[in-house]
Amino acid sequence: RVDAMVDDGHAAKKAKGFDGGDKVAILDAGAQYGKVIDRRVRELNIECDLLPLDVDPALLKPYKAVIISGGPQSVYGADAPKYDKGIFELGKPIFGICYGMQLLNHHFGGKVEKKARREDGQFPITVVTECALFADVPAGTEVLLTHGDSVSSVPEGFSEVAHSGELIVGIADASRHLYGVQFHPEVDLSTDGKQMMKNFLFGICGLQANFTVVNREHMAIAEINEIVGPVKKVLVLVSGGVDSSVCAALLHKALGSERVIALHVDHGFMRLNESKKVVVALEAIGVELHKLDATEDFAKAFTDIDGKNEGPLDEQVSPEVKRKIIGDTFMRVTQKMCTDLGIHADDVYLAQGTLRPDLIESASKLVSGNAECIKTHHNDTQLVRVLRDAGRIIEPLKDYHKDEVRMLGEQLGLSEDLVWRQPFPGPGLAIRILCIAEPYAPPGKEAVQAELDALTTELGFGEQYSCSLLPIRTVGVQGDGRSYAHLVGITARQEAADGGMALTAQQWAELAEFAKRIPGRAHSVNRVCFIFGKTIEGIVSDVTPTTLTQPVCQKLQHADDIVTQTMKKHKLMRKLAQVPVVLFPCPFGIPGAHSIGIRTFITNDFMTGTPAIPGKQVPLEAVHDMVRRLQSGEVPGVSRIAFDLTPKPPGTTEWE
Repeated sequence: RVDAMVDDGHAAKKAKGFDGGDKVAILDAGAQYGKVIDRRVRELNIECDLLPLDVDPALLKPYKAVIISGGPQSVYGADAPKYDKGIFELGKPIFGICYGMQLLNHHFGGKVEKKARREDGQFPITVVTECALFADVPAGTEVLLTHGDSVSSVPEGFSEVAHSGELIVGIADASRHLYGVQFHPEVDLSTDGKQMMKNFLFGICGLQANFTVVNREHMAIAEINEIVGPVKKVLVLVSGGVDSSVCAALLHKALGSERVIALHVDHGFMRLNESKKVVVALEAIGVELHKLDATEDFAKAFTDIDGKNEGPLDEQVSPEVKRKIIGDTFMRVTQKMCTDLGIHADDVYLAQGTLRPDLIESASKLVSGNAECIKTHHNDTQLVRVLRDAGRIIEPLKDYHKDEVRMLGEQLGLSEDLVWRQPFPGPGLAIRILCIAEPYAPPGKEAVQAELDALTTELGFGEQYSCSLLPIRTVGVQGDGRSYAHLVGITARQEAADGGMALTAQQWAELAEFAKRIPGRAHSVNRVCFIFGKTIEGIVSDVTPTTLTQPVCQKLQHADDIVTQTMKKHKLMRKLAQVPVVLFPCPFGIPGAHSIGIRTFITNDFMTGTPAIPGKQVPLEAVHDMVRRLQSGEVPGVSRIAFDLTPKPPGTTEWE
């Protein structure tokens, strides 16, 4: 924890590692991907701490190596993050990533400047395979590049070891164990990035891989006992998802059943029959669950946002307002439940299954003071931050990523069905229902549509597909900031395509590449989907006014259940990292109807990822089963089915 590293004595103790083992310091320059570096290092069983870039070099002495993250600033800018030059005088191996490479180059006397050519996305590069950083990496590989500035000359003692065309994207001074890359080896979109991380940690630094899930479970249990003490109890909110369930199981093992009060709040936005299922699953491992039906409380809830009383929830359309009302209502309902159960608030800590990526995306000061806010996490509202500052929040999974939570859940003896359940956000289906009062129709939409038409023609798809600007927005991450931009729908023109049901695996692969090109050309677009059914031409303007009413929620519950049943039938639960099912307010000519979006998502780090493509990662038969059932009338009021083809970035995992 950044804030835990301020005290010198505590920092020195932490730096020794869980058993005196090898440990790496990651210096955070403000990139959204900074914590993915942390995840990659721990995935390789090396312990690490995330520290601010301006850390006192004295605190780095116990660490075996240093990694410097990326960041949005320029090394020559007035707002460049501050750092102590002493970090480069410790004689430790250093690996600079993106901004970290530019800082390394700049510090030692090389030149960094803004080039005419900017790179954002997955690009091929060439590497010098004789360089230790690129051992067992092919000379040509693909990586994620996100930069405007570039290294134009390297310092004395350094050599150029990787290029993207004419741009320098890798530097090295092997004699001093100093290495830098302009790309992001930590993300899935860098094909051989994991091997590069291995090469640095094991080949260059000579570290030992001994930081395992078993060790970390013991550390988490020790931390829980240290914070809570021998007497006080812990209240844990169990949403029904993997994270909160694993959190409850970990607390149960650490404190015993008498000191863990597990509360399941049914806010009215759960998956179909989810409340009943979660009670059974947790009782099976000895966790007694108190269930509260608060559907009406949430529907009519208000909260204070920047001095304004916002609500009721079931009349709101703003994503941020919905999240904040839900988050604050969770806290208020919890406090009332404590009173009803006869528990004094001063004797209770509130535990949450918040993960590290949740806090990153909320720009929480707990993990980074630099990251720009991508979304407000429902467990990280202002009210929660006040409780945290008072020391009343405990987040045992705050240093875990999703894949690590699943491993921990298995270690704790949770059932396979629970551990491999699809990730589900705390606010539930409330953030998978896109609410709207009127169409999104900003000035310039005609120019965007013209750009889509031109690109479709240029790429040779004009006779096969039509691209349409839809009257709604979805959230995305572009660069290091949030975008809230247009959704584009692609439909098939040719009769032989049967509205998309007759598309081949090769055609789906071509569609995915087409979809990837669109946000790069039309910058006000951050998400692209294929819409099954008849051809749609031009801009779509009709919407169904939508808020979080129970009939709308029930519609999505049934649609979500059909998708889950289909995934189980085709054995896709472990193959797909996450499959959000979204209700969006486009009726496509059917008054009062909604459409359903399906996002089959593949990721290991949950910070970047790619859509699972029909005919490749998802059987065509599975997609057809979903579409047929959803459009059969089994779920009344459904117009069209949209299949999300957007990578992350630019589209976030969730649409809202």
